[in-house]
This record gives sequence, structure tokens and C-alpha cells, in this order.
Amino acid sequence: MTESLTRAPEQPGRWARTRTRAAALAAAAKALPDRVPIVGRTVGQLVRVNLLDNATRLAAQAFLSALPALFVVAVFAPASVRDGVVSSLRDQLGIEGEAQRQVQQVMAAGHDDVAQSFGVIGALVTLLSATALSRAMQRVCERCWEMPKSGTRVAAWRWLAWLVVWLVVLVFQGPVRDGFGVGAWLGLPLFMLLATALWWWTQHLLLGSRVRWYPLLPGALLAGAAMTGLGVAAQIYLPGAVSRSVTKFGPYGVVFTSLSWLIVLFTAVTLAISLGRVLAEEPLLARRLGPP
Repeated sequence: MTESLTRAPEQPGRWARTRTRAAALAAAAKALPDRVPIVGRTVGQLVRVNLLDNATRLAAQAFLSALPALFVVAVFAPASVRDGVVSSLRDQLGIEGEAQRQVQQVMAAGHDDVAQSFGVIGALVTLLSATALSRAMQRVCERCWEMPKSGTRVAAWRWLAWLVVWLVVLVFQGPVRDGFGVGAWLGLPLFMLLATALWWWTQHLLLGSRVRWYPLLPGALLAGAAMTGLGVAAQIYLPGAVSRSVTKFGPYGVVFTSLSWLIVLFTAVTLAISLGRVLAEEPLLARRLGPP
């Protein structure tokens, strides 16, 4: 009885100390952006860019417009290009098994059948509509760098140029990732160089050359590393995820899983470009890279 009466007063003191520590941690977290400026700039950048909203928009445009354009290009292209498209869909979206066989059957259709069902005008409309992805990517780059929107006359050819190069990289990324037959030990560094070059050029092109090359490099390096890592993760995770999704939802499972993975990919790209701008303005890097 005496011990319980003696220990009872310690409980309020313990709760008081816990509340004091929690308040101190909250205050430290609020003061962190002021103490570490890069944290404040990063938070402000992510809020301004609206990360998930823009990544979802990019993923939707890629799924609804760019992938059909990829199919159109592959159908009219030689067999080696069709094989590259199938390989890219397998690596990037985990499309295997029955879904992969259906894609191969569509692309194996003869040119006469395609011309009758699709037509040259339909193919051109599909390719032009796919520039919606280019326009969405341009808006992301402009928002990351706080640039005004480019005029349509200035930007139109850039949309088409970026789309064509992006589709070419998708088609031929398989051999690069495999190291041209040597193996992944060579393929992964080569693919990272390719991805870095793609996103470095992407920012410079879609920003209308309004930002110098060197300040764009940190974002390109981050994007290249993210695409390389996600490419490895896709080969491990996606086949099983697609199989489970198809088992639960039938053919729609491929759509759900592919769109979800595209959101992950474009979230990583948008985040990389956003953080690249923050890093490029850090005093240590800014002195080496020069002003934007």
C-alpha cells in the first residue's frame, strides 16, 4: 500500500515529460526549413509542382495516347521493331503470358489489314494525339522551373520531336538494358547513361532552351537513376503483380496494374526533375553549374 502511494505521483510527471518532448520535436520539425534551407525549398517545390496530380496526368496520357501510338508505329515497322516493342512492354509493364501473345498477334497483322482497319489518316491522328503526353511533360518542366508557358508555334515541333525520340528509346531499350548481349553488368550502366541523356535533353527541349544545359544535369541524373532502379524492380515485381491482378479482375487486371505502375514511373520522373532544380540552386552546385 505504501509503495503504491509512493509511485502514484510519478505518472503525471512522466506524461508531462512526454508532452514536453513531443512539443520540442514538433517545434524542431517546424524550424527545420529555416535551419536547413534546402528542406524548405524542397517542400515548397513539391507543393508548387503538385507531384501526384501531375504524375497521374502523365501516366494517363501515356496509357491513353502514347501506347496506342507505339502500337501503330510497331505495326507498320519491321519485325525487329515489333520485337522491341513487345520486349519493352514486358520489361516496363510486366505484360507477359496471354496478354503478350495477344499483343504479338495484333502487331503481326499484315500491312494490308492494318491499312484497311486503321488507314494512314487514322495512324497520323493517333500520332498527333499522342503529343498530349509531350504537352503534359512540358507543363511539368515549366512548373518545376517556374517558366511561363511556351507559345504553340514555338513548342509544336518540340512536342513531336520529343514523342518520336521517346518512342524510339522505348523500342530499343531492351538491347541496351541487356548490354547488347554482354549482360546486365554492362547493360545497367549503359541504360542509366541513356536515361540520363534522355531526360537531360527532354528538359532542355521542352523548356525551349530557356534554361542552360548544366543546371538541368542534377535532375537528369536523378531521373536516370530512378528509371534504372525502377526498371530492375519492374522485372522482379510486375510479372507476379500482373498475374495476381488478372486472376482477380480478368483482362482488366492488366489495365489496373499497368496504369498503377505508370503512375509510379512518372512520379519518380517528376520528383527527380523537381529535386534537380532545388539541387542546381544549392550554392555549392550553383557555383559549378552556373546560373540557370
